[in-house]
Amino acid sequence: MERIICLAIGYLFGLFQTAYIYGRMHGIDIRQHGSGNAGTTNTLRVLGTKAGLIVFAGDVLKCVFAIVTCSLIFGKTHPDMVYLFKMYAAAGAILGHNFPFYLGFKGGKGIAATAGLILSFHPAFLPVGVVLFFGAFLLTHYVSLGSLLVYAGFIIEIIVLGQMGLFGGMSQEALAEMYLIAGFLTVMAYYKHRENIKRLLKGEERKTYLIKKNKEE
Repeated sequence: MERIICLAIGYLFGLFQTAYIYGRMHGIDIRQHGSGNAGTTNTLRVLGTKAGLIVFAGDVLKCVFAIVTCSLIFGKTHPDMVYLFKMYAAAGAILGHNFPFYLGFKGGKGIAATAGLILSFHPAFLPVGVVLFFGAFLLTHYVSLGSLLVYAGFIIEIIVLGQMGLFGGMSQEALAEMYLIAGFLTVMAYYKHRENIKRLLKGEERKTYLIKKNKEE
């Protein structure tokens, strides 16, 4: 039951579609512009750096709030399972972001929400995530490449650190369950980026800049 509650709480937070709401406040449906994705990168390209940063912050925070909420509800009663419940909350938030029912299940790709997961799951994950994303982005200006590397690093790191005992008294069964959820989120992220992967392999992926003007395509 706790798992379902955490998943549901996460999904409800994930339904706060920052890009869509911000776009509507400025007279557009972000899903009808640029790549059609309701996320940070498309908002940055279509509406500018300020808009992109606001959307990024909103999508990060909704996952953070979901994780914190579930931690407060179940942390004291199930201290040995708190990381598993955090993972369920994050999965719900990412699913809510990617597949909001009230927008015809057409949302974003879940990367900013995943940044919220990395930020609030455990401090050990933040340095690797930052280095992987910004290292790739600053060198290539491919947001998609940085995002994919973050997920690859995350799934490897959570398994390695989990087996090293980072998550306290979790049973091996609970750890395996947590790894499966992390694996599911990784597969979903790569699937959502399948067109980006094709363009990266062909050398046709579009670059994104924080300062320079990003022309809408």
